[in-house]
Amino acid sequence: MTEKYFYLETFGCQMNVVDSEQMVEILQGLGYGQTDAAENADLILLNTCSIRAKAERKVYGHLGSFKPLKERNPNLILAVGGCVAQHEGERMLKKVPYLDFVFGTHNVHRLAELVQNAEAKLGRGLLVDFLDEEQRRQLFPARRPSREISRFVTIVQGCDNFCAYCIVPYVRGREVSRPSAEVLAEVRSLIDQGTAEITLVGQNVNSFGVKEGEEISFAELLRQVHDLPGLQRLRFITSHPKDLSDDLIECFGSLDKLCKHLHLPVQAGSDRILEAMGRGYSRDQYLNKVEQLRRACPEIRLTSDVIVGFPGEDEDDFEQTLDLLRRAQFAEIYSFIFSPREGTAAAELTDDTPAEIKQQRFDRMLALQEEITRRFHEEDVGKVLPVLVEGESRQGGGQLFGRTSWNRIVNFKADASLVGRIVPVRLIEAQRNSHIGVVESEGSAAS
Repeated sequence: MTEKYFYLETFGCQMNVVDSEQMVEILQGLGYGQTDAAENADLILLNTCSIRAKAERKVYGHLGSFKPLKERNPNLILAVGGCVAQHEGERMLKKVPYLDFVFGTHNVHRLAELVQNAEAKLGRGLLVDFLDEEQRRQLFPARRPSREISRFVTIVQGCDNFCAYCIVPYVRGREVSRPSAEVLAEVRSLIDQGTAEITLVGQNVNSFGVKEGEEISFAELLRQVHDLPGLQRLRFITSHPKDLSDDLIECFGSLDKLCKHLHLPVQAGSDRILEAMGRGYSRDQYLNKVEQLRRACPEIRLTSDVIVGFPGEDEDDFEQTLDLLRRAQFAEIYSFIFSPREGTAAAELTDDTPAEIKQQRFDRMLALQEEITRRFHEEDVGKVLPVLVEGESRQGGGQLFGRTSWNRIVNFKADASLVGRIVPVRLIEAQRNSHIGVVESEGSAAS
């Protein structure tokens, strides 16, 4: 019987989700059970993201909220991992004296050692050492198989792009690809245990295998994963526009298990700002990629990231971004107001746009995108779509939930025996973050 428990909170991107899955397995191997209530935990662990300054502040805020728990229970272990830990390191230990240990993105595999040292009260721990590319290639997380319907599989770690605003290459290191044979072996193992949907994950999956020379391309890896018996659905994230090849675009037209959704971060609609960001493409090149994708797969839906208020952005630059949103017709965007990250090139640029102007631009962009997104969702009402049933809905009421090929959540009443199957669901109501649906008879779903 488990006598000790951990509470884990994950911030940020899919890479952090994969790291957290590895942390869970390590802690369970040490005899810890997982709890959803921090006040019931013997160990509290935050896996952090440093993509924005707000994310770092949020971490420190959370740590402050845990201080009373530590005061009531001095044996409580409080730890921080992830990108903020890698970036802040020793400063974090100094700022938060009741923190037991900090470990960075390259040291997840040493979590057991840190926990055992904390349990033995051997002093506060700090592990933020960088590993070289070959060492990291040996440490790709090959998680234990599970019966989860949808799983992430890491294929690339780190990034070589060094976009002016981005801290990722400095906290996760240079790009390294996992051997394709290992990827295929892990996917086979997950499928054998009942996984129906695989998402291939990396900071830039498009450049998979490029540095390794003799490896297959990412498009070929997609084809080989797609053809594994038993797989029902395939996704990938994230895709850098400058590396989106014609071969990869063609996959959306030829691979029937590949979901008709692509997250393709544009960041800005002005050539001047794109160049300052170091993105490696122009607005026209980006929009040409969008046209190619829709020719290859007319049903495809695109999502994107956009930064407002990058240093030097003027009203004309911003209007070009709005124009790009109208042209690209993204189903959704993830938008941010620029925040400088220490150590990046953009942190050295003059940023003289008032905060209130940035906020006004952000609000205008959000209003435009909400109108586009709402139109997509309202037009979907009445459609019958194939939905992969993942499990019990958070909305309760005996409902299950699943996702369309476009990655839209649908909630509906159905028997739990449908979990793990793709079933036809008629969408009957559009809500802000999901649709309500009803299961149709087999054979009714659109392709």
